Amino acid sequence: MENQDNSRKTEQHSNKGPEKKKIFLIINVVIRVLQSLFVFAVVMLLLGGALGMGIGMGYFAFLVEDTQPPTKEELQTEISDITEVSHMTYADGTTIATIKSDLVRTRVDGEHISPLLKKAIISTEDEYFEEHKGVVPKAVIRALVSDATGMGGSSGGSTLTQQLVKQQILTDETTFKRKANEILLAYRIEKYFSKDEIVTTYLNVSPFGRNNKGENIAGVEEAAKGLFGKNANDLTLPQAAFIAGLPQSPIIYTPYSNTGALKDDENLAYGMKRKDFVLFSMYREKAITKEEYEAAKSYDLKQDFQPQQAANQDTEDYLYHAVLNQAVKVVMDLNIEKAGVKKDTLDALALDQYEDQARKEIQSRGYTIQSTIDQQVYDTMQNAVANFGYMLDDGYGAGLVETGNVLMDNKTGRIIGFVAGRDYNVSQSNHALDTVRQVGSTIKPISVYGPAIDQGMIGSESRLANYPTTYNLGGELTNATNSGTNTFDTVRHSLEWSYNIPVYHLNEAMKKQMGDDNFSYNNYLSKMNYPASEAWAYESAPLGSVEATVLTQTNGFQALANKGQYQQGYMIDKITDTNGNVIYEHKEAPVQVYSQATASIMNDMMRSVLDSKITTPFKNLVSGLNPALGSLDWIGKTGTTDSYVDAWLVVSTPTITLGSWTGYDNPTAMSPNSGDQNSTYLANLANAVYSVRPDLFGNGEKFTLSNDVIKSTVSNFTGEKPGTFTYNGGTYTAPGPNVVSLYAKDGAPKSKYKFGFGGSDANYSAYWGRYATSSPSSSNNNSGSTTPSSSEKKEETKKEDEKKENTTPSSSGSSN
Repeated sequence: MENQDNSRKTEQHSNKGPEKKKIFLIINVVIRVLQSLFVFAVVMLLLGGALGMGIGMGYFAFLVEDTQPPTKEELQTEISDITEVSHMTYADGTTIATIKSDLVRTRVDGEHISPLLKKAIISTEDEYFEEHKGVVPKAVIRALVSDATGMGGSSGGSTLTQQLVKQQILTDETTFKRKANEILLAYRIEKYFSKDEIVTTYLNVSPFGRNNKGENIAGVEEAAKGLFGKNANDLTLPQAAFIAGLPQSPIIYTPYSNTGALKDDENLAYGMKRKDFVLFSMYREKAITKEEYEAAKSYDLKQDFQPQQAANQDTEDYLYHAVLNQAVKVVMDLNIEKAGVKKDTLDALALDQYEDQARKEIQSRGYTIQSTIDQQVYDTMQNAVANFGYMLDDGYGAGLVETGNVLMDNKTGRIIGFVAGRDYNVSQSNHALDTVRQVGSTIKPISVYGPAIDQGMIGSESRLANYPTTYNLGGELTNATNSGTNTFDTVRHSLEWSYNIPVYHLNEAMKKQMGDDNFSYNNYLSKMNYPASEAWAYESAPLGSVEATVLTQTNGFQALANKGQYQQGYMIDKITDTNGNVIYEHKEAPVQVYSQATASIMNDMMRSVLDSKITTPFKNLVSGLNPALGSLDWIGKTGTTDSYVDAWLVVSTPTITLGSWTGYDNPTAMSPNSGDQNSTYLANLANAVYSVRPDLFGNGEKFTLSNDVIKSTVSNFTGEKPGTFTYNGGTYTAPGPNVVSLYAKDGAPKSKYKFGFGGSDANYSAYWGRYATSSPSSSNNNSGSTTPSSSEKKEETKKEDEKKENTTPSSSGSSN
């Protein structure tokens, strides 16, 4: 037994040796495989990193390939030109005003800034400032990864140099292209300027919240004075730390409200905590000792803040803000173009950033902004609204009846003068340039009659159905004075009376014929910068339910008065910098919207609108005020919206167009006489301007028909060529008298039974039945009577009565 046990032990021992060797072999193989995989991974990582770096460098080069590296002098101007005051002028160069900056700023040299303040801003905003060359690569990569993945929050990545570039040269727009240009310019600045010059410039340009007057301040000198009543060179450590913490979020951390009052303790605590963070950053970077840190942190800084002083008041008026806002749009577009970005690709945030950048640029770069405004004309228009604005008041609503007027040069689109409102102290809304309201029947020549003539669909004497009508979707459609005249009226007559039903039928026919429910907007109004809206396709659009500004509507009539050529209205003629270099000058960009023939026909018909005096007494009024003014070749169109909420009148001579809107700021009904009241006011306004600048009005000039206008002889009954035709088994002859109808193309078609646009079979049967013409049962009679029936005479009498009364509320967005 003992021998057997020993034998088993010997056998077991001998078996363990190979097993251990096998295990060691497996472990060795695994280790070697892992080593190989590790080496492979390292190699791939290096190759991938090199590839990624190559791709990154290539992409960076692509992003900045169209950026022209600025010279040292150009960079100096860009980053340091911060204190120049800009001015705006009238057309003749006379000063309107100095442009107020929303930032109070005083520049100081680096030697007049406390070293404590420099240390504080560097320790907090850019700990590697003294070592880097403008950019910290790892910080940039960290920021880009964070932006790309959305993880890690806001990781920063901008050095003081990059922040300087962002504030003074670029925008805050978060695109890779802007970031690449920021990096390029940061390296450029570090190449040309010392570290002290960079930090000094940063401290001079950065915003620091508000001072004790409630003013927005920039630069450390104004911060030191506005918060502590000291110069920037005399700040204590806690004061310097507080100021250094402000640029990250100036309005949150500032100790003052917009009135200059000291914030309550709860809101003041944000700035105090930020101050403590700055102190800790200085201690961490060994800029101050532990003792200095603790003493400054425990110091009661609240006692050092300046007491409140009287806040400054903005006393500027309509003109100041109008010119400034127009200039901001110009500079904003220049900056977007300079950045190589398409404006229509920018979102609202990016557009706001570009607008903010443009406003700051105008306020601080010492620009001279020359407007198109004629001082004599503008002052006269302001006096006129002060003297004659009362003519608009009717007592129907609360407050004043407001008005907006624009006087525009037809040939160029230059805005010569405007009236933005009755009283700036009552309402700061610019009713001429900014307020949008329903345009009423003033849209008819622009969106329906003009396009239809341009397409050869109608001539001036074509006939349009004016019978009781309902919209396709239901609801009665009426004219301003009736539910229809129960006849087919001519185009000219329908425009003179500003009928709704005929223009509705014409517009529906045009949409159908052109295969586009939005034909007028797509092919005409969009070319004149009317605002895009789905409302242009609505059935009520040709009646004036759409909205626009007085400037936009005046500009539409300018195109017709200028032989069909649109020149976008403008107020900024030129912008120059402090050295007299022109950075912007208006360039004309004419657009031929209507043919010359179409425009001249529309002008001929709109002369009839004023001469007929059906919808406006304007022509009589100007003649009564000044016969010379009344003798000018005036054309125009009125417009009224439902319940007389808006009243419009736009008039032109061959050289100028003058638009006028009236209504309450809170859209409520005005008097049924609001149209006449607007006409009376506008006549007095025009006379006032004429008295100081008669040369603007084109004395002796006339609107004439273009040489290519086709003068077609037509039957007054059908509006088409006289002649005989058959219909439904009968022979008909279009009766006379014959008249001339003006066409822009093709000329009048041959007469046919259904000659007009709109109207039912019953309407045509009734219309043909008014005359002793042929019928299917009497086909041999081919002579037409020219004498109106008794029903026709009654209709004309009815129209005369309507002409006298003309006080029934309008429908569907428009009236006269």
